Amino acid sequence: RIDLVLTLEELSLFECNQFWGKYANRISAFEKFKVLSITGGVPRYLESIVPSIPAEEWIRQSCFTPEGFLFREFDQIFHDLFSSRNGTYRKILEYLGQTPNASLEEICSGIGCAKGGSLSQYVKDLSAAGFIRSSHPWDLKKTKKSKLNQFRISDNYIRFYLKYIAPNQENILQGFFQEQSLGVNPGWDTVMGLQFENLVIQNRKRLYQILKIHPGDILADGPYFQKTTQRVRGCQIDYLIQTRFCTLYLCEVKFSKHPLSKEVIQEVEQKISRLNMDSNLSIRPVLIHVNGVEEGLRSEGFFSEIIDFGQMLIE
Repeated sequence: RIDLVLTLEELSLFECNQFWGKYANRISAFEKFKVLSITGGVPRYLESIVPSIPAEEWIRQSCFTPEGFLFREFDQIFHDLFSSRNGTYRKILEYLGQTPNASLEEICSGIGCAKGGSLSQYVKDLSAAGFIRSSHPWDLKKTKKSKLNQFRISDNYIRFYLKYIAPNQENILQGFFQEQSLGVNPGWDTVMGLQFENLVIQNRKRLYQILKIHPGDILADGPYFQKTTQRVRGCQIDYLIQTRFCTLYLCEVKFSKHPLSKEVIQEVEQKISRLNMDSNLSIRPVLIHVNGVEEGLRSEGFFSEIIDFGQMLIE
């Protein structure tokens, strides 16, 4: 008989921050982000942090050398957890790495698998392992969630491996990354942007606290995708929260190596203009950043809240 089923969630960002020990107050939130964008809140990965060396060097040693722990980890995971069936599990993750928020039918078609109970079980296994998470699209007007299940990769390490380590595997084995700066490699900023979004979504509870939103007042939340139709223009929101008080918190999660300028306001205004919603809904734009904002942006007063990633590391 099964007496207990224990699901171990990732640690919160506050708990992750403790792994820097005596260095915690001397290391910037931006440097911590670089590490956490890859480890997420997985304790085993956090234990490998070396606070005395720069984040870039830790990432290089862990991910971009043949002997690196996180370079080898992906294959080890699938060998230990999924044994001889790991090929199908990997195909599912690789597909979701290229096509986030895909339905079961889309996954089935994308990996060339016959529709049936086996695929559903594979997806359930990956969800139970914490690698993927499902969500339901919802209608802003009716506040009604669709029965359609959409899946995305929720594990930051898995996402980073598929986006950046796996495509560069041969170069890593040949020592290409030994001397080269990581930040100059093609696609690095794009990958970091995706990792930042996922890290914020995984720590949504802390976001609720900062925005003073009671979880019981939330009708729906998650990444929001509005498909293009004859009457409606397409739009993608990094993270959207709809409350019972007819308020939408439109969260723009922005990674940048430099302080953000007023240009981000125009991007968000365009998204707001495209949302297909009732006039009784209020919109409160929220900006979540990791490396500062220019004073000109702040003085515009456009955003209801501007949240520094460092705020999410404390309680």
